[in-house]
Amino acid sequence: MFRHVKELQFEAKPEKPDALYAMKFQEILGGQYGEMTVMMQYLWQGWSCRVPGKYKDMIMDIGTEEIAHVEMLTTMLARLLEGAPAETTAAAAAANPVLAATLGGQNPQQAIVAGGGAMPTNSMGVPWNAGYIVASGNLLADFRANAAAEAQGRLQTSRLYGMTDDPGVKAMLKFNLARDTWHQQQWLLGIEQLIEEGYSEVVEHSNAEEEDQRWNKAFYSPNPGSAAGEGRWAQGPTLLGDGDIEFVADAPPLTDDDGTLPAPDPNLFATYDGSQGPGTPGTPGGRAKGAAEGVVGKIKDALD
Repeated sequence: MFRHVKELQFEAKPEKPDALYAMKFQEILGGQYGEMTVMMQYLWQGWSCRVPGKYKDMIMDIGTEEIAHVEMLTTMLARLLEGAPAETTAAAAAANPVLAATLGGQNPQQAIVAGGGAMPTNSMGVPWNAGYIVASGNLLADFRANAAAEAQGRLQTSRLYGMTDDPGVKAMLKFNLARDTWHQQQWLLGIEQLIEEGYSEVVEHSNAEEEDQRWNKAFYSPNPGSAAGEGRWAQGPTLLGDGDIEFVADAPPLTDDDGTLPAPDPNLFATYDGSQGPGTPGTPGGRAKGAAEGVVGKIKDALD
């Protein structure tokens, strides 16, 4: 259950409308690293979290705060679009011929589709995509993705801060910058605690015994003259403390497999030089049907 109060977390009051800035502002709402992404990412992680108590509550607290941030941004966008596009853009174009020539870049859907409101899109009008979110069920992997998302989102907010002189917009962005700074730290501190309490090692290390032990401590450098060997990542002890890092300079291929593909199905009409012999005729549908029948047959055999 979620509770809503009518007051925003922080005020969203621009000094004046600015339809063109509103188009840019859409990025930190509906872009890959916008507030819609972190809101959905944290909520999904929280709903799926299997560690009740402080970890689940932390994720849900931050996710719920991000709902408030989406509300702030959509409110700010509607106020930036007040009187847009007609009055605001016409006045701006009359004063600036260069601006008049670029007005085609404004997002018309803010007026046509959303009635002067925010859109769940990025600054180019591309719809927000659920594929942006990370919710793996592994808290170490998720917390690291969260810290990166906050860093990217904060960077974009900081860039937008430099694109406006509106004191009302700047005031809200200052608040957002502060929250993004702290949220990065919250996720990094969460990682520290996960490790301290034995929920994870320093890196995701599942099925460690199945790793190719020859290559789990090597920096593989296939570029002649690479200076990467000078970095900490290429020398000294591993983070797991299970040995020293090996720098493999001018690294050779580890196989003689040159990636040659099999002969194509002649019914697919791929360009082919005949070097792999004749392809096996068939149709994609027939192959899929045959594969399915093979699987069913194996299941029946196993049940018998």
